[in-house]
Amino acid sequence: MALGANLPRDLGSIRRSPAETLRHALADLAGEGLSLVACSRFYATPCFPAGAGPDYVNAAARFDNPQGLRPDEVLALLHRVEAAHGRARSTRWAGRVLDLDLLAMGQAVLPDRETFEMWRSLPLAQQAQTAPDRLILPHPRLADRAFVLVPLAEIAPDWRHPATGRSVAEMRDALPSADLNAVQALPA
Repeated sequence: MALGANLPRDLGSIRRSPAETLRHALADLAGEGLSLVACSRFYATPCFPAGAGPDYVNAAARFDNPQGLRPDEVLALLHRVEAAHGRARSTRWAGRVLDLDLLAMGQAVLPDRETFEMWRSLPLAQQAQTAPDRLILPHPRLADRAFVLVPLAEIAPDWRHPATGRSVAEMRDALPSADLNAVQALPA
């Protein structure tokens, strides 16, 4: 799972930073029945698309699913946690208090290989205009994003993409060095 936030959360007299929101979200996910196996460090990353808002704090986490939730049930759980933290889904790629993305569940390709490939190959201009109406796994943009792959490589470098066969480390290493260098670990 990928976690991100670039907007503070106002809680009356308390203002929670994006990093604090990520820590609270991790605890909430564990409270919802997922079991945290590993979490990467937190990273400062440029806003995507460039200039659309403040920079992000990103991380990756791996969870066990002891309740055997289906992928759509896990996604619904992620959306509930986002909403509990004040996430509003206004416009595509808008700034957010919390963003939880289900990147993959094992080797599942959902809903099917053809639909996955269609979303994976969608041109950037169309990505900005449209979003899938159902869960696509693995996340169609997984291999393109340093802000996902750098933290993910800390906790699952050997996981292999079920559609491409490439490991997380291989996908990360294939990205432009400028993208990788822009992802900076935050102090613990």
